[in-house]
Amino acid sequence: MKDIEAILQGENVLDIKRLQILLAVVEGGSVTAAADELFYTPSGVSQQLRKLEEEVGQPLLQRHARGMVPTDAGHVLAGHARAILHQMDAAISDLDQLAGLKSGSLSLGTFPTVGSSFLPLVISRFRKLYPSIRLDVRSKRLPELTALLTRGEVSMSLMWEYDWHRLDRNDFELTTLFKESTVLVVGSEHPLAGRKVVALEDMAQQQWIVRADEHPVAELLERTCRAAGFEPMISFHANDYQEAQAMASVGLGIALAPQSALVNRHPGVKVLALEADVATRSVVLAQRRDRVRAPAENAFQSLLVEMSKNWVDTELGLGI
Repeated sequence: MKDIEAILQGENVLDIKRLQILLAVVEGGSVTAAADELFYTPSGVSQQLRKLEEEVGQPLLQRHARGMVPTDAGHVLAGHARAILHQMDAAISDLDQLAGLKSGSLSLGTFPTVGSSFLPLVISRFRKLYPSIRLDVRSKRLPELTALLTRGEVSMSLMWEYDWHRLDRNDFELTTLFKESTVLVVGSEHPLAGRKVVALEDMAQQQWIVRADEHPVAELLERTCRAAGFEPMISFHANDYQEAQAMASVGLGIALAPQSALVNRHPGVKVLALEADVATRSVVLAQRRDRVRAPAENAFQSLLVEMSKNWVDTELGLGI
């Protein structure tokens, strides 16, 4: 005779439907009761029980004056069947919870300018819609975001790209959320502060504030100034855009910035548009192509796309 524990450990694969039928007979006391509960015919129940006994290699039930009673093997297998079926019910319930966005988690990458402007609005809305979803948000520079996404430490990430700095489209699926212009930041007392539009060619003698540590806006400044026919004279290397705005506000220099970096604007600066088409930055959602997306990820993506359309119209104008 075959050992029940060995069967359950994988020497044979037992059909879960037959286990359910066995349990229904044991708990109901008869083939007829099991057939009524499971919407089978009595003959169908009997046939499935015979196949299960063949798989196990020993009898599981025996007739008794009061109906069908389990053998020792039947008792053992019915106990395991009860546990297995409870686990299956729990698994289905958990999956339903995830599909209904009533539980689960989402890991997300972002970068500072979007993390301090657009993304908090999306998170606020998402948490109202799906309060049970736990969010893990990490703000990093672009190379670190790429690594986090590649390793699967975040499910999705907000990133940026310029025409001269494109993201890898082989590994990542990219959804463009919005495009933002490059603008000029000057102190409110600067001679140009009263204007709305300026030509970059007229800025050749200006002192410039730029982001430190080879930040992408430093390359942007070099490219745009060289295209306008001059090399920028750098007066200050800022650690973030708030610091750059503060230094511009006291006249230490002027600065280029993407529009989203100026949503939280320093009161002592003015933001001017540029006459020439300076590089436009695309803010994108990046997701790995080789992974199955959870319902929470799909819901957050939909919300990002929906809210980005309105945000561009209401926030990125910046009163320019």
